[in-house]
Amino acid sequence: MFFENAITQGGIFILKHSKVFRSFLISYIAILLIPTIGGYISYLTSISVTQSVSIENSMIQLEKSQELLEHRMAEVEGMTRQLAINPDLNVLLNDHLAQRDVYGIWRTMRNVLTFGQTNDFLQHYYIYLANYDLIITSGSSYRPEHYYEFFHYDGLTFEEWKQQILEKAHRSEIKPLSSFSDRNNETSVITYMQSLPLDSFNDSSPANVVVVIDEQTIAGLFSGLTDNYGGWVHIHDGKGNTLALQGNMESDVSQIINDPAFDQSKASQFYKNDLVITTRSDKSGWVYQAGIPRSALMENADQIKQASWFITGGAMIVGLLFGLYWAHRNSVPIHRMISIMKEQFGRDELTERNEFDFLSGNIANMISKNKQLENELTRQLPFVRDAFLRRLTAGEFQSRDEIASAAQQADIALHNGKGYVGILQIKGYAGMDSVEILNELNAARLLMKQAFSEIAGSLPMTDLGSDKMVVLFFTDEEREPGPDEELRITRLIETLTNQVLHEYKMFLQAGFGDPFDSVSEAGQSFDQAKQALEYAVYLNQKETMWYREARIVNTTYYYPLDTEQRLISTVRAGELEEAEKIVNLIMDHNLQQRELSVEMKHQLVGEIKGTFLKLMDQKIFAESEWFESIKKRIIDIGLTGPLESIHNEIHAIMGELCRYIANKKKDSHAKLIKQIYEYTEATYAHPDLTLYRVAEHVERPEKYISQLFKEVTGVNYSDHLIKVRMDRAAILLAETNLTVDEIAAQVGYNSSHSFRRAFKRLIGISPSAYRQSHEVV
Repeated sequence: MFFENAITQGGIFILKHSKVFRSFLISYIAILLIPTIGGYISYLTSISVTQSVSIENSMIQLEKSQELLEHRMAEVEGMTRQLAINPDLNVLLNDHLAQRDVYGIWRTMRNVLTFGQTNDFLQHYYIYLANYDLIITSGSSYRPEHYYEFFHYDGLTFEEWKQQILEKAHRSEIKPLSSFSDRNNETSVITYMQSLPLDSFNDSSPANVVVVIDEQTIAGLFSGLTDNYGGWVHIHDGKGNTLALQGNMESDVSQIINDPAFDQSKASQFYKNDLVITTRSDKSGWVYQAGIPRSALMENADQIKQASWFITGGAMIVGLLFGLYWAHRNSVPIHRMISIMKEQFGRDELTERNEFDFLSGNIANMISKNKQLENELTRQLPFVRDAFLRRLTAGEFQSRDEIASAAQQADIALHNGKGYVGILQIKGYAGMDSVEILNELNAARLLMKQAFSEIAGSLPMTDLGSDKMVVLFFTDEEREPGPDEELRITRLIETLTNQVLHEYKMFLQAGFGDPFDSVSEAGQSFDQAKQALEYAVYLNQKETMWYREARIVNTTYYYPLDTEQRLISTVRAGELEEAEKIVNLIMDHNLQQRELSVEMKHQLVGEIKGTFLKLMDQKIFAESEWFESIKKRIIDIGLTGPLESIHNEIHAIMGELCRYIANKKKDSHAKLIKQIYEYTEATYAHPDLTLYRVAEHVERPEKYISQLFKEVTGVNYSDHLIKVRMDRAAILLAETNLTVDEIAAQVGYNSSHSFRRAFKRLIGISPSAYRQSHEVV
């Protein structure tokens, strides 16, 4: 009864006070209508924003995965370059003896074991030696027919595989995605192929490096796209050959590529029920496509729609309360009536709005991916440093520039390039090789490195076997090699020895070689350190042993195989200065540091003569016009002549050979640069003309062309291409009536804006101003 009376009184009041009612109704409708329209607009906007953000995030993720894939492929290419300069492999390539060099094959297999540890693209690769008709892998060696039994392409017979893969010359070629049988496990792979030496351009080559990359390994780099959106990723080369395919693809691959309705030049577009994102690599020409289902995009938009309607509902309630507040101020009966209605029917609780975290989630995901990539690069840095130190002490580098570049990559400071090489050995573990002992030695080396770092600071260190560690002490301008520096190093070793003995009960011995004056001579100091350590172990010395203190009795000459190979490689590269250093080190080591008999001196001279005769038998020297005269000079070197005259004659012969190599390089470089100039003049109007296209035309690696062009001409190729285009554009502006857009198209620019910007940057004024300045009045 009370409620009915309140309704009646309120109705009578509203009829009497229609102005109050109209103000209440207008304010409520306005507050109700505005958020409703705003909610609908926000929903439409959310669809556009969500799709834009999804496209941008997907494109960023696709480009990140693309960069990671290209980085892995660059490491594969870098592995082939390392194999090309591997001395053991070069010995096998140049070995034409009937009997196999079993030891050389074993050393080569051991050297290639580490390549697959830092790059999962190198888990399955092999080297085919044509002269041995043998396949070498990181763990074994096979005859081709035996290898084919375990690993083969489906659809390729043994003869076809041998002809197309093993016996054919390759230049960084990629075999498209093919079915592959890996020990009866069916999979799909792409194949990277490179012939050795790298300058092999005949139909056949002495060796081929073949890297088999599983499709799942490639697809794993793009799993973020398929896992987040349930879409697909397709990678193919410029010819449409599939390299990798992952995810659920509703349309056939060839249908997308060949469909005229699909624009290959667009970065993103809808194709049937998928949003297709396309990127193209400027380096390899590969095309990366990712498809995101429309339903996945709309799912995110629906989440925003729900949030928008919640906001709209809340605004409606707020509007109602606001209207009631103003009605209350003008009409107490209406306010009382509403109060009575709430008391009778109860008050509904407002639902809390959930926070929408789409953007923050995607940004967090990108940050996580970047951190993952950064962590992976950081994790690989110790392996790069270890490989650099091993190559440096083994004397595998051919020039100081190569050492400086590798040191910068490994983040190792060389200072002034002078210093000492030392070897530390943990005593008491010789001849022990059980699992428990090896684990104990691993822990011991780690503790020794930590203790040494605390005492001497950060020093380049690497393991040598299970119980030894190599340490490099680089000096600087304040500390030059000499007695004071050697005393400082000796005290550091004594401090380390006492500390590890006191804390871990480990006994250490150390051997140090003579100082090296150049980083290219570190291998010599390393060999001396090994001899000093062996002498210290033999005499059971506890203190540090220096090479000059070791009373080593030498009954034979010093001329190891790796030094000979380094000398051959250095002369072939035309590095006269480095070659002279190697010969001087050999002579000084044998004539000043060793007591050689006359017979040993004769044998040493004969060995050096044999090295240069091996050089003359190589094709590059055999084709020279003075081949016979140089070979006769080598043969005529007398074994009993004065050593000084023999030394001078060897230096003179090396000078002839290195100058010949330098001239050959200059002629080859000049012809190559001329070919690049001519090709650029003929094709500058093509918008897709890049350094990759030039390298493909002249049949050389892209990085090699870039570095060579810069060294010979002094400018980058991209700057040269811009100058050629702008010179032609200047002629067209001055002599024709073509528009700026037409001229931009004729000189290879798809965008007139990019053309104007490049023209002004190079010429100094805009194209229009340049034309006005050349108009004939």
